[in-house]
Amino acid sequence: MISALPLPAIFALFAVSAGIICICGIAMTGRADTLADRTGLGEALVGAVILGAATSLSGVTVSVTAALDGRASLAFSNSVGGIAAQTAFLAVADMAFRKANLEHAAAEATNLIQGVLLVFLLSLPFAAMAAPEVTIWAIHPVSIAIPVIYLLGMVVSRQVREEPMWKPVNTKETRHDTCEDEDDENTGKSTGRLAAEFTVLMIAMGLAGWMISRTGSALIDQIGLSASLVGALMTAVATSLPELVTTVAAVRRGALQLAVGGIIGGNMFDTLFLSAADVAYRDGSLYHAANTQDYFWISTSILMTTALLAGLIVRERQGPARIGIDSLSLLGLYGAAIAIQMVM
Repeated sequence: MISALPLPAIFALFAVSAGIICICGIAMTGRADTLADRTGLGEALVGAVILGAATSLSGVTVSVTAALDGRASLAFSNSVGGIAAQTAFLAVADMAFRKANLEHAAAEATNLIQGVLLVFLLSLPFAAMAAPEVTIWAIHPVSIAIPVIYLLGMVVSRQVREEPMWKPVNTKETRHDTCEDEDDENTGKSTGRLAAEFTVLMIAMGLAGWMISRTGSALIDQIGLSASLVGALMTAVATSLPELVTTVAAVRRGALQLAVGGIIGGNMFDTLFLSAADVAYRDGSLYHAANTQDYFWISTSILMTTALLAGLIVRERQGPARIGIDSLSLLGLYGAAIAIQMVM
């Protein structure tokens, strides 16, 4: 039992698992970019579906494992806390892109529609909480609605990419999604081999996520920390590290739509954690078992996503301190949320 180990050993396992997730995230970025070019799906869509889902696997493992253990707060806060952390990572990526504001250069209609869908998906748990606790085989109807809406959203996103009714104004700072910059490391590899390598890395991240869940639960038991605190600021951030690594790596590669799409798409995929955790939680509705601290992180995620959408629409060329006002807003909102969580 991990909970029986000494505290330093638990922290060591937590750190090693987070490191594995980071390393796998770095290796996955180039492969995802190459697959986007070869399949013709585009960086924004591949970032949202393939890279976003793959880098989220460790997070869903944490939420499902916690729910199976009856830890509703940890399962819930890990799901939504990661969304806030990953959105804040875009501000870090903005710092890595020195030519202009990232949200200006990565203008893409697909990212806008996915951002709107994300706000809609994040609003559903509030609707579930406000409604009576009705379940079918201990599963709340919202947990069925979330994956259905997610899949419909992917169809809409593909339509927006293929036949956009809105296009950004091109400027000298705008970077387009092209198929011309396949990196040298992956050029000689077949598409099948790239997909196989991507799958192996994804499995490794899932196993590391399981270890993150076990060590997080052990820390709650041994130190007596709040499950919301551990879920939102420890397990969620640790399992979100691939998004930080892949986003910065994608920006440095010039794959800006992949970077922004990976974050927004990963956040959309993270809402599926709630459905999976509710299915795994056998004591009723997960949405009613969660507490106000858990829902606080959904509010934070909605506010941060709204700020990001505003940045993608306004497209400020260059803000103060060489990052956009929207990125400063993301950092400010996330920092304020952490400070409030510490005193809750």
